[in-house]
Amino acid sequence: MGKIRCTKRFVSVMEKKRNSYLCVYVLLLFVSVASSGISGRVVHLLQTHDKPNFLTPNFDRIFDTSKYGILQLNNGLARTPQMGWNSWNFFACNINETVIKETADALVSTGLAELGYVYVNIDDCWSSLKRNSEGQLVPDPKTFPSGIKALADYIHAKGLKLGIYSDAGVSTCQVRPGSLYHENDDAKLFASWDLDYLKYDNCYNLGIEPKKRYPPMRDALNETGRTIFYSICEWGVDDPALWAGKIGNSWRTTDDINDTWASMTTIADLNDKWAAYAGPGGWNDPDMLEVGNGGMTFEEYRAHFSIWALMKAPLLIGCDVRSITAETLELLSNKEVIAVNQDPLGVQGRKVHVSGPDGCEQVWAGPLSGHRVVVALWNRCSNATAITVNWEVIGLQSSARASVRDLWQHKDVVGDAVSSFSARVDAHDSHLYIFTPHTESLFKNLVQSE
Repeated sequence: MGKIRCTKRFVSVMEKKRNSYLCVYVLLLFVSVASSGISGRVVHLLQTHDKPNFLTPNFDRIFDTSKYGILQLNNGLARTPQMGWNSWNFFACNINETVIKETADALVSTGLAELGYVYVNIDDCWSSLKRNSEGQLVPDPKTFPSGIKALADYIHAKGLKLGIYSDAGVSTCQVRPGSLYHENDDAKLFASWDLDYLKYDNCYNLGIEPKKRYPPMRDALNETGRTIFYSICEWGVDDPALWAGKIGNSWRTTDDINDTWASMTTIADLNDKWAAYAGPGGWNDPDMLEVGNGGMTFEEYRAHFSIWALMKAPLLIGCDVRSITAETLELLSNKEVIAVNQDPLGVQGRKVHVSGPDGCEQVWAGPLSGHRVVVALWNRCSNATAITVNWEVIGLQSSARASVRDLWQHKDVVGDAVSSFSARVDAHDSHLYIFTPHTESLFKNLVQSE
């Protein structure tokens, strides 16, 4: 075809098209805002009245979000996955107020806080072994002598948020007092300390089903009047993706992660099952990041961070930020990868294609705002290999043209890819790309149809 002539007729067609997209955008924005203030089901994340013609009819099936939208927490949080730091993966029970303060300092000085890592979350072992005579939780006087409120003030002064830990059982996993049957009192206490986040674990639960144990704390937190992020840590035992959207801002879909390749890959696969249930307001949680803790290679950590970002998992750093290496900081501070995780469309990416021995050559992908697609070529094989993504597996028409940007190299690697894209990926590494379909074919088809 020759050059497209800018006729009045063409301008009219394009104006109609732009207006159509604008109406859809306004509608989705309205529904998104409304969902944070009312209970009930919101619109399908990928539901629009007019799809670009570079997408296949299978696009919505590949990236199904039909199970998303039952929001009853009404606290307006988690419009994107939470970001921050948690003490458990590195420190376990060896925590104190100095560690927490120094970690907050390091989040600011390294620039991580500015990138969005704002929650500083204290895990288990912060409290005394028993409640006081009034039945209240008490910070351990040896490790937190200044108390939690003073610590919250310190954290808030740095522009950060402080999180705490408790358990939907009679004891925490490390046998401190749990909050089962103490929900109202504990929620009021947390609010009086100006806390911003609660991780709520699943130990010593007396065999009571989680659907009965977790809502009372939701209601108690809401009743305080303070906005507190509610992180359900039920380990995926009773498939919380099926019910926790009514209760929490995120829900663990798996058992605890550990700092090994086997653990990380297994957990990624388990979390993938529930992709259709996640979205703004409530996220699947495959547990915290192990990046920088030493048990995996640089390539494995890069894959770990890439897949967690693509899956819209919470990005909660689990290493000692006070002594973070340049290599680890490079991974955790990649703005382009973080932007994938925090994309406002809020659709969880997922595994869309496997090939090779035991399915070790993998393609993971997910839609982003602006009709873009994030694609991870993940080599879980023991040797370097070339991995190919064909357009049909990510919902693009085979004739569609797209530019390809490498998020780890921070550069555009292909300007006009058609039908497929391939790259050689080292063993246990992952390349992460954004595919941006060109709109020329869309415009041409519009003109031809008139």
